[in-house]
Amino acid sequence: MHEELALLTEAGLTPAEALHAATIAPARVFGLHDRGAVTPGLRTDLLLVDGDPATDIHATTRIRHVWIAGTRVV
Repeated sequence: MHEELALLTEAGLTPAEALHAATIAPARVFGLHDRGAVTPGLRTDLLLVDGDPATDIHATTRIRHVWIAGTRVV
């Protein structure tokens, strides 16, 4: 997935647009209304990374912590 995000930015998307394409957009397309955004009431799967992936897509490879369904697993 990290390589695909980088390829999306190489193809012309901004890092923020690439993140949107990997999170909110597929959730909507596949009808997964309980996920895709950090919003109260939605399923919470999160990555905490070193850096700002909205400006540097390679920050997604520098994972510090992972939460699945609101529970920290790494």
